[in-house]
Amino acid sequence: MLPHYARPLGTILVLAATTLPVPAASPEDAPAAPEFTHATGLEWINSPPLTLADLRGSVVLIDFWTFDCWNCYRSFPWLRAVEERYGGRGLKVIGVHSPEFAHEKVRANVEAKVKEFDLSHPVMLDNDFSYWKALHNRYWPSYFLIDKQGRVRGVYSGETHEGDDRAREIERAIEALLAEPA
Repeated sequence: MLPHYARPLGTILVLAATTLPVPAASPEDAPAAPEFTHATGLEWINSPPLTLADLRGSVVLIDFWTFDCWNCYRSFPWLRAVEERYGGRGLKVIGVHSPEFAHEKVRANVEAKVKEFDLSHPVMLDNDFSYWKALHNRYWPSYFLIDKQGRVRGVYSGETHEGDDRAREIERAIEALLAEPA
């Protein structure tokens, strides 16, 4: 099989517009989220290095993106709105920047894009794709929902906009996870 960067663009776009199945119907069957793979301050923007233990008791929305991906940056208005709407209720958004091209691996370039796109949440630089691989991700953008106990409860891929079907589905899942006991 070809690596992700060598696949025909049309295939990637069609697949990226899908919603992947939720990993488990019940919380007890959901897989534990893998620990963040980068633990130095040089690999985080807008935050010191985080661990899943730091986020325990919160619902976490992981956003896999890369700054040259137009599907990614066109989803940021929705992502900022979700962060504003649910942040006070216990949602934490964590960006994971997994670069497709060499210039996207340069920290200063990512920092400039974080500022340009007005992203205030923590962003982990995943230049080696280790967290991408740990979560078995395949697309940009992709969103992983982690419950208050640190379990992966939802996986969604594709450009997302305020009010579209994917946004409504993700937000319903966020609301349900926020309602669960810690």
